[in-house]
Amino acid sequence: MYWTLELASKLEDAPWPATKEELLDYAIRSGCPMEVVENLQEMEDEGEIYESIEDIWPDYPSKEDFFFDEEEY
Repeated sequence: MYWTLELASKLEDAPWPATKEELLDYAIRSGCPMEVVENLQEMEDEGEIYESIEDIWPDYPSKEDFFFDEEEY
């Protein structure tokens, strides 16, 4: 299983919080690339509820990572 920014961003609009099955359903219905579906299928399913993409891929950049301080210029 591997995640890239492009693949993970396909789940940004998923119905969070969600289970693995709900995420798989969303990915298939919304036409996500097969790599996203395969990554979700490879996740261990312990009935866990995922609150956001960060629960699946902790390295997913948050909006704070792109913060631009206008006062600096």
